[in-house]
Amino acid sequence: MTEIALRRSASAIFLLCILSLNGFFYANASHAQRNVVVVRPKEINDVLVNPGMGITTFQRFNGQQPNPALKWSEVGPVAKVPQASTKPDFPDTSVAYCRWYWNVLEPEPGKFNWAIVDLAISEARAHGQKLAIRLMPYSNEDPLPEWFRKSGARRANKDSDKDGKIWQPDFSDPLYFKYWSELVAEAGARYGGNPYLDSVDISSVGYWGEGWSPYMPAFSVQKALIDIWLDAFKRTPLLMNFDEPEALAYGTQHGAGWRLDCWGDMRVKSNDPYFPAEMLEIYPQQIVRTGIQDVWQRSPVSLETCYTVPGWKEQGYDVDYILAQALRWHVSTVNIKSSPIPNEWKGKFEEFQKKIGYRFILRRLEYSKTAPAGTMMPVHMWWLNDGIAPVYGEYDLVLELRSAQKSSRIRIPVDVRKWLPGDAVYDGSVYVPADLAEGNYDVRVAMLDPRTGVPAIKFANEGLQSDGWYAMGALTVKNSEPQP
Repeated sequence: MTEIALRRSASAIFLLCILSLNGFFYANASHAQRNVVVVRPKEINDVLVNPGMGITTFQRFNGQQPNPALKWSEVGPVAKVPQASTKPDFPDTSVAYCRWYWNVLEPEPGKFNWAIVDLAISEARAHGQKLAIRLMPYSNEDPLPEWFRKSGARRANKDSDKDGKIWQPDFSDPLYFKYWSELVAEAGARYGGNPYLDSVDISSVGYWGEGWSPYMPAFSVQKALIDIWLDAFKRTPLLMNFDEPEALAYGTQHGAGWRLDCWGDMRVKSNDPYFPAEMLEIYPQQIVRTGIQDVWQRSPVSLETCYTVPGWKEQGYDVDYILAQALRWHVSTVNIKSSPIPNEWKGKFEEFQKKIGYRFILRRLEYSKTAPAGTMMPVHMWWLNDGIAPVYGEYDLVLELRSAQKSSRIRIPVDVRKWLPGDAVYDGSVYVPADLAEGNYDVRVAMLDPRTGVPAIKFANEGLQSDGWYAMGALTVKNSEPQP
């Protein structure tokens, strides 16, 4: 055979090999494509009640009578409150927010009345909520405990002063630190890490423990009064009050989220140095100056109305501006003091509720139509967090294979706390348990509370079943590798 003929023969053999290999790959690719289930769950537009987000009840629980339009109480519940005779005209919520004064919590030195907090946690659980709390030293109407005022502690004002009706403590007095820190330490030992506690406010000086006062101590004292909370509640989300910039920066730098309590203040100006035009002018600038713009990415932001929502309407405030400002701050929870939402604003608040916190939408799920038991199965998930914040609690994303005889849960190895607003994708493989019998299985998805193993988070998707799981499709399990 000539050299030319040899070359032609070799080329022909090479071409045949390539065609054969391509045929093999195309055949296998075709089989793989036929073996893929693609699910595109349909989105829904409902308001979702999910853990750690939404409108909160205040000093009460789901299903109890709301406050009047323009009034509320700062005195937390100390006994069971009856349910309203008909369903109240107030949003359902996952968080109940309550706060109590020192004189109720420790009526005698060293004798703590934790029964009222225990009752509130129990009531929150019974109403499908977790409890957020603040323990407050005193207010402009509610005095410090009498025993403390008679303990030899130093007073910062006199009876003849303008504010003399309220006994104002010297916050730099070691006795104030001693007794207040003892209360905080006892609370932390009893409630720190409680799974039914949503969050705890850092409460330090001044009226309502908000961290401001005409008698502010040096920052070293403020810092020490923040540290007692950081030490006591290492396993519970803490929220830092907003008023003092240096204290706010310190608390958030050490892991706390932040809260402010005059959301909706639209006054153009104020002549009161202790009550400036807060939301409209002070707060947006203070966020920048204290460098807390990105705190929301790891710790929650919570807001409380200045006055009430009906009060905003009475004052002619721009509700669209107020709600938009909360969204710019990446808020997760809002306390509207359990006052009713004006009828003409209910639609705006419903749209607002769909945006605050997190909102998970499953866009696409891919898995195998047929999978052998005891093998790895490719899984693709595309999610969208359509909210403005992450979820801050730990939840397990789980795929369930369920038949009439058996079910198996397969955890997807993702940390949903890292899902900031926007898209999230999982491309990987999961193990199909070897003990699954041959047969057809329903495929379901849920986010579970890792402590209880129960579905905890609703998605903005159709397919929700009565037990909290979402139906996705079907899968056939085989006991041997399918042939191409």
